[in-house]
Amino acid sequence: MKNLILLLLISFLIGEGFAQHKTMTVYYSGGTTDVVNLTNTDSIVIFICGASKVNYGGKDYNTVLIGSQCWFKENLDVGTMISGGTNQTNNTTIEKYCYNNNPANCTTYGGLYQWDEAMQYITLEGAKGICPDGWHVPTYTEFQTLATTVGNDGKSLKKIGEGNGTNTSGFSALLSGGYSLTLGFIHLGYIGYFWSSTEYSATWAHYMHLYSNTEIVHFSTDIKVDGLSVRCIKD
Repeated sequence: MKNLILLLLISFLIGEGFAQHKTMTVYYSGGTTDVVNLTNTDSIVIFICGASKVNYGGKDYNTVLIGSQCWFKENLDVGTMISGGTNQTNNTTIEKYCYNNNPANCTTYGGLYQWDEAMQYITLEGAKGICPDGWHVPTYTEFQTLATTVGNDGKSLKKIGEGNGTNTSGFSALLSGGYSLTLGFIHLGYIGYFWSSTEYSATWAHYMHLYSNTEIVHFSTDIKVDGLSVRCIKD
């Protein structure tokens, strides 16, 4: 994804006649440019990662640019809460768990989603899943790229106050815990789990996790019926 040097969200109206045979040159940090045709355009909105927000499901999500990747700065919190012990199902409603069945925890930490629900029952790596248009559930490789970009420094990904987090990357990870069908709600304040869109097997998938007191970024696999957090990444 190309990233603009500008750190402002620009939204402006182009008056009638102004946009006749007009173009706009966009300069990117890698030295490349695009020429955008504004002929007969009434308005234009430019998305700037790190400055722009995304409104989705009635909430505003901040964005952060880390290397060449644009991430949501908060865990996704979309859908209707269902109680732990009940499987999320393939229906017309996005379903989520809130830690300890408390809706306030979804507001703070985001929802917890079984892998199939997060992917909206599509097994294609990099699928949009429950993310908004133009975003998707990150792949295992994209999480590895994130870790490489920050020098595998897990502290830099964690929000200040979350264990030994320094948040120098701006990723602002929370130690949101997870949900296990066998153990219930676990590890709030100790571990943050983040689903990838990459399958390991028919019943398991890859994920990234961060511990409160360790300095590195961890990767593992988990059974798909467990509930983990979801971060969206820009297409």
